Amino acid sequence: MKDLVSSHVHCSWGPILEPLENEISEILKRVESDQLAPSRESIFKAFEGDLESIRCVIIGQDPYPAPGKAMGLSFSIPRTHAQLPPTLKNIFKELNSDLGISTPEHGDLSAWSKNGVMLLNRVLTTRVSESNAHRGLGWEKITTKVAEELGKRDVIAILWGSQAQELAQFFSYTVAGVHPSPLSAYRGFFGSKPFSRVNEFLLSTHREPIDWSL
Repeated sequence: MKDLVSSHVHCSWGPILEPLENEISEILKRVESDQLAPSRESIFKAFEGDLESIRCVIIGQDPYPAPGKAMGLSFSIPRTHAQLPPTLKNIFKELNSDLGISTPEHGDLSAWSKNGVMLLNRVLTTRVSESNAHRGLGWEKITTKVAEELGKRDVIAILWGSQAQELAQFFSYTVAGVHPSPLSAYRGFFGSKPFSRVNEFLLSTHREPIDWSL
């Protein structure tokens, strides 16, 4: 996978991503003149974990467009950014309400990705300072194939927002609802208990629950 920024792609993803290499290369060529969010070397960070270890996937829309905030993991920001995006604040509010986990002092969700949770955006890049700039360029085909593979492995999907819910058909168990952004969180995100619901399902299928602490 010579053009997949392979330092972030675990070898277990080879059989899924290698057949898509031409499409991925074409997308990367089309956006090469853009200032990207996340940076080019972080586009595939969601794929650095072993496919076999994934028990849950959280699917977002597209990366944060603010400079330096996107890091290749949906909803996550680097620890160097002290100010949490409003969407992430709402996720942390629900995490506290659901499981009693205190709001962390940072927005880095890497601990989840190392504990069986894939943090995947429906569209893997955008242009800095512009939301949805790369929607329709082809990332949707890539993430559809990824969702299809995850569904075959009985991975649980948390689908927040309409773009993520386009992939619901591939999963046997989903926790779906409105996006946690300030525009929609009060229409059903708060009180939805997504984290405990995922763990209840994992336990019911004799699998280890997710440690959601950060």
